[in-house]
Amino acid sequence: MAEDDATRAPRYDGEDVSPTTARELRGWYSIGLAAEIFAVCGVGSFAPVTLEQLARESGVLRSDGTTPCIKPMDGSGATARRVLQLLVRADESNDGGGQCIVRPFGRETSTASFAMYTFSAAVFVQALVLISFSPVADYGVYRKRLLMAFAFSGATATAAFLLVPPQLYMLGSVLVVIGVVCLGCSFVLLNSFLPLLAAHHPEAMRKPSAETDRDTEQPYNPASTTTGASTQLRLSTQISSKGVGLGYAAAVSVQILSIGVLLLLKKAHFASESTPLRCVLFLVGVFWALLTIPGALWLRNRPGPPLRVAAPWSRRLPAVFQYLTFAWSSVWKTVTTAAKLRQTWVFLIAWFLLSDAIATVSGTAILFARTELHMGTIPIVLLSITATTSGIAGAFSWPRISKIFNLETKTTIIACILMMEVIPLYGLLGFVPFIKAWGVGGLQQIWEIYPLGFVLGFVMGGLSSYCRSFYGEIIPPGSEAAFYALYAITDKGSSAVGPAIVGAIVDRLGTIRPAFGFLAVLIALPIPLVYVIDVRKGHAEAVALSRHLGHSSTADVALEDYDMLDDAPAAEGLLRQWDDGERAER
Repeated sequence: MAEDDATRAPRYDGEDVSPTTARELRGWYSIGLAAEIFAVCGVGSFAPVTLEQLARESGVLRSDGTTPCIKPMDGSGATARRVLQLLVRADESNDGGGQCIVRPFGRETSTASFAMYTFSAAVFVQALVLISFSPVADYGVYRKRLLMAFAFSGATATAAFLLVPPQLYMLGSVLVVIGVVCLGCSFVLLNSFLPLLAAHHPEAMRKPSAETDRDTEQPYNPASTTTGASTQLRLSTQISSKGVGLGYAAAVSVQILSIGVLLLLKKAHFASESTPLRCVLFLVGVFWALLTIPGALWLRNRPGPPLRVAAPWSRRLPAVFQYLTFAWSSVWKTVTTAAKLRQTWVFLIAWFLLSDAIATVSGTAILFARTELHMGTIPIVLLSITATTSGIAGAFSWPRISKIFNLETKTTIIACILMMEVIPLYGLLGFVPFIKAWGVGGLQQIWEIYPLGFVLGFVMGGLSSYCRSFYGEIIPPGSEAAFYALYAITDKGSSAVGPAIVGAIVDRLGTIRPAFGFLAVLIALPIPLVYVIDVRKGHAEAVALSRHLGHSSTADVALEDYDMLDDAPAAEGLLRQWDDGERAER
């Protein structure tokens, strides 16, 4: 290694200050694409359908409460053909038009609502788990250990669907909750590695030459990058974009393979209609586990400082309760810490609105495809493949677009949001009389939704990578897992707001098209918030607060970066202000 790439001395026992290697990056990418397979093929496609089908095979018609929803099939392969018919035609039913219900915990629930309630419960449990473990992951060697535990547990739960008979549909619900919780936690831990990988990247650790003019372009100088952000932000964005692109590519490949498996299984004889779907989820779980193995071997531990429980009273508790007490108190501290960082909490508000818009647009698109365009499951899976494929293009294209037009990271995010506005505005064209008379335009034909799916995927490919790397630049170094947990909780916490409002609009007006007006407003709301964020000031303040909190392991490296920026003195002044304020309180 060159002299200007020499690593600094460790700040605490066990700190890994070795440069990020290509092998370590491959391990990080591998874990990400493994989780993305379940996110797209499991949560986004087959898990809801499988869960609803399991409940339907155990359900009865609401009309009399005794007639089974699924009538017995003959042994001539009709079951497999029936599955394929259900997948292709959304409006076909085997219950004579009656609503199918199950009675979990003695309460009548439609099979479709049962699947929705399961995913709502999964999000709630996920938030509790994130709060309970994420702060601990910033200490000791827990970060990688927890990542591996959640990844393999989620993969096992997904593959276990193969063993779930319709009579145990509630077990399927439990497996979905476990899978969704493990998925969210895996992404939080994976994201917490991102700032560390960027901070220890050889290019970020390279010292600028004294003879080099700082106004000229060079890798180290934050002011000279093509995006106008710091070297670490640029590297973080590049790593994140590549990870998103590889994840989408893997998800598309498995989705295509899953459709092929379903088509092949139509020749088989099954006693249960859910068997082909459960086979697909087994395949998804196997891929999740196998692709996590390289990450387990190649990703470095990157441990944090030792965990010390400060409160004397909590030291008398069993170890597990000490960790839980520390975790919940740390989350509260994270919230209060974020409140001190103006750029950070402004971004979290923007992310709350933006993630709500993304989730609402995606959910509304599926609902519109099923109810207004009468598309079946396989055409919708093809729509998902279209969006995912374009997401790959977006993940790799947005960095090039940013470089060509010399866009800052936040400008790229705003460009993605404006591009997403095309979707609801196009849907609103269906209200224009002469367009409505044409019978095409404004989402009146099935083929029209596929270009919009491409737009949505292309936009999400940019937002997924740029938002998490942008956020990573304005959080205190040394608290990555805790702040990315707050990022995830903000994301998941908003996911029910927009869909609930869309549901109310549909219930009130009887059609989903007017909801496009609400979506147009919802998508526009984060734009001014993202625009006012100053990433340099936010980073300097976060680094100063990190030093104030005693997290010097990565903060000192970052401060060397920002000593060259005009915001560094302001951050040091803020640090002194916090010190004076705490002394005054004491």
